[in-house]
Order: sequence, then C-alpha cells, then structure tokens
Amino acid sequence: MAAPRPAAQLPSGVEPAELPADAIEIGRIADAWGIKGWFKVLPHSASPEALFSSKRWYLQPSEKGAKTFSGTVLLRVKEAKEHSDTVVATAHEVDDRNAAEALRGARIFVPRSSFPTASTDEYYWVDLIGLDVVNREGVALGQVRELLSTGPQTVLVLEYFEDSKVQERMIPFVSAYVDTVDLPGKRITVDWQPDY
Repeated sequence: MAAPRPAAQLPSGVEPAELPADAIEIGRIADAWGIKGWFKVLPHSASPEALFSSKRWYLQPSEKGAKTFSGTVLLRVKEAKEHSDTVVATAHEVDDRNAAEALRGARIFVPRSSFPTASTDEYYWVDLIGLDVVNREGVALGQVRELLSTGPQTVLVLEYFEDSKVQERMIPFVSAYVDTVDLPGKRITVDWQPDY
C-alpha cells in the first residue's frame, strides 16, 4: 500500500511514510522558531522525554486549520531540546524559516517502542489509559479514561457505569492509594472504596 504523497509546500527530502502500528501522538509543531529552520514544539506531556529520545518523528496534518500536506510523512530530527518553557527542534530536511512554517500545526507521532525505559514505579500515562482499576477487596471501580496533573500529584480519572449512565471517579495516583500497577495484566489495585 503506497503512502499518500505530501503537498509541494513541504521541505524537499521529507518523505511519505506509513505510521508505525505502535505510534503515539506526543505533541504538535506550533510554529517556526528563528530563521535557520528550527521550530517550536508543544509536547502533550510535562516530561517530553519521548520527543528527545526519538530521531524519527512521523507527522500528520492538523485535524483542523490550514493543511500544508496530507497523509503521513517522516521527519528526521537533528536535535530537540528544552528552551525556556518550551521545546524547540530542527530536522535534516528543514533548513530555513519557510520550511519550518510549512510544518505549523503538524501532529507528532513516535513509535511507543522508541520511548526511554521508565524507572521502577514510573509509568507513561499512555500505558495506564484503559487499565481496569479494582480495590483491595476486588471491587471494580472503573477503567482509566485519562490522567490529570494537578501540580503536586497526578490523578487517575476513571469511567464506570452506574444506573446505565457513565460516571466519573477520581483517585490520586500516589503510593498512599495505589498498591500495584500490573501493566501485563492491565490492572491497577488501589486502597479506595466505591463510596469515597
């Protein structure tokens, strides 16, 4: 199956590509930065290690707004680094401001397999979404729909059904309440009651 061809506005050397099966969206390109082809990146995480660890970014156009290309393209990253309160990057195919501007709004995907290995008791949010949450007594509390960063801690946002309606439950993702995270078993065990 051939990948769609990108529009002519893209920098030369940017190639059509197939999105890897384990690709995860980790950010988007905000705008050009400077005149030498650098661009600003808005990561979807407060800890953008996946942006720094992968040198091959797969781009797709923004879901809304002006689209300068279609399909998926491969961008070979030269350097990505933190700058002030943002991330900036440059790629082999992007050598001036015009080329960087052509990428504005593009969604950035990297293969999950290229993420750095998490330390013991550290988890990527994307790996927790969809896990079932049960308490010590084995009572099902719901499934992780998303996570929220509240500053000092992260909160699991669970979705469950009660009286044929979707309900929401929040549990702080801290060791005082979380007993175990079993990624292979797709389950989190917590010290929490349904009526909290």
